[in-house]
Amino acid sequence: MSKITKQEVLDDISLLPDNYKTKDVDILIRKYVKSGCDLSDLRDSVLSQQQLHRIYFHGSLKQIANAEDRLKFIDENMLFSDWWHTDQLIDFVSDLDFDKAYSYSRQYVYSEDTFVRRWGYVMFISKLCRNKDNLQAIIDLFHNDDEYYVQMAQAWLIAELTVFFPEDMYSCLSERCDLKYNITGKAVQKICDSFRVSDEWKEKFKLLRSKLKKI
Repeated sequence: MSKITKQEVLDDISLLPDNYKTKDVDILIRKYVKSGCDLSDLRDSVLSQQQLHRIYFHGSLKQIANAEDRLKFIDENMLFSDWWHTDQLIDFVSDLDFDKAYSYSRQYVYSEDTFVRRWGYVMFISKLCRNKDNLQAIIDLFHNDDEYYVQMAQAWLIAELTVFFPEDMYSCLSERCDLKYNITGKAVQKICDSFRVSDEWKEKFKLLRSKLKKI
């Protein structure tokens, strides 16, 4: 593996068009991956520039074949500063063994860092949430959180689970839920905005709002 310096990457970025898009950065990433570049020199600067963040994470993770090793890399590099930095990593863990992913997420959702907590939820917005045998374990991760970006992640995950298990999630929210309306109200809105939830179920969830507001 050949090491590439931060300055070499910055020189490459400087050649991008002024109105460059993410796909232009991804062309650089493909070049680094094809060349087997070690991007570790970028690590200490990734929070200073979004291009460096994307290149460091995507370029490194695309060179790691094993899903468990990819999650280990993310765990060792919890360099997040906003929602975008966490959400872009979802696909890299989608093939992970559920129990292994869950062992990490149980720690993440109680982190002191807002965006690590968000990652603890959004990492399941993938194939990881589609097995009903794992549904209760995911539900058990939820707890009240005052941070907006964590609440939005929780709402997003609730809506995603509803796509596959509408009856179970309806029962969860209507009978056993102690989450505040800041979370459940957003979840109902996302459910109602989804093209993958039937109109019949959307109406049922809408009717829950008055009950959820009292929690």
